[in-house]
Amino acid sequence: MSEHTILISIGSNIEREYYTKQSLVALKQHFSDVTVSSVYESEAVGFNGSPFYNAAARATTSKSVEEVCAILKAIEKDNGRVHTDKKFCARTLDLDLLTYDSKVTSTPVVLPREEICYNAFVLWPLAELVPNDIHPETQETYAQMWQNFDKQKQQLWPIDFTWS
Repeated sequence: MSEHTILISIGSNIEREYYTKQSLVALKQHFSDVTVSSVYESEAVGFNGSPFYNAAARATTSKSVEEVCAILKAIEKDNGRVHTDKKFCARTLDLDLLTYDSKVTSTPVVLPREEICYNAFVLWPLAELVPNDIHPETQETYAQMWQNFDKQKQQLWPIDFTWS
């Protein structure tokens, strides 16, 4: 059974500290070799809401893309996430599969996830966690992508956060 490397974004703006910590507990129950970035605080993007905590996680799994996505949705639901028709809204926990090895696909989800390229709250944690990994489409490292990113577009700052 082959192992795949996955990158996941973590976000929360309801009881942020609690749900951010819960994400790590749950990810470790389902995946191997889980490592996480620092936690960053960012303004809500796309709607008027409380600031978010954001981070990135790297893990390994033998599960398929479909299985990984189903697990992430189940973890969100287990942590009180209510899915609405609105794309931009407050949430207890938001877990998005960013990459699955270097797979480029549009089904069952778009990989690599497009917001890696345009959301600071996704890119900065990745640049910290896996600076030398190569983005499957841009062929740049996440560190290079972050270095070239327009940092005036979104406010984001690292915070003092203890995962355990």
